[in-house]
Amino acid sequence: MGAHGLQGAVKVYSYAESIACFTPTEGLTMIDTAGHRSHCEVLWTRPQKNGICLALKDVTTRDQAEALTGCELSIPRKNLPPLDEDTHYWIDLIGLSVFTTDGEHLGRITDVIATGANDVYVLTTPEGYRVKEILLPAIASVILDVDVAGQKMVVELPEGLI
Repeated sequence: MGAHGLQGAVKVYSYAESIACFTPTEGLTMIDTAGHRSHCEVLWTRPQKNGICLALKDVTTRDQAEALTGCELSIPRKNLPPLDEDTHYWIDLIGLSVFTTDGEHLGRITDVIATGANDVYVLTTPEGYRVKEILLPAIASVILDVDVAGQKMVVELPEGLI
């Protein structure tokens, strides 16, 4: 999150697919750089290149907005749209342990990259593994099973990926 303009607006990079998740009628949770949580109210939103521009109640100056740099905003889960079958929110995928069909532990999902065609899961591999990171395409032929409750994903690696 960072300042935008002189009137206290902030610019955020959003993982949400729709700006509608940031409705003025619902509040958000702000998590500061020390991990402290607080409630904040959205006054207005508008799309912005590579993100969303929004105004927060009681943030009226650029200095106040700049003080929020590095903070994160969290949308209450109840305000998120329902998911289609076999789809998951990124927040539920990050941290999953990833295994091959042979039981080899490849690492944990540490990030998700949105691309035009499909998402890409960033796996951080265990120490001593032959590569530090694996970029795994989120496509049906690769992602065979996702068990969010069990914190596990089973994959079939494409030939030559690592």
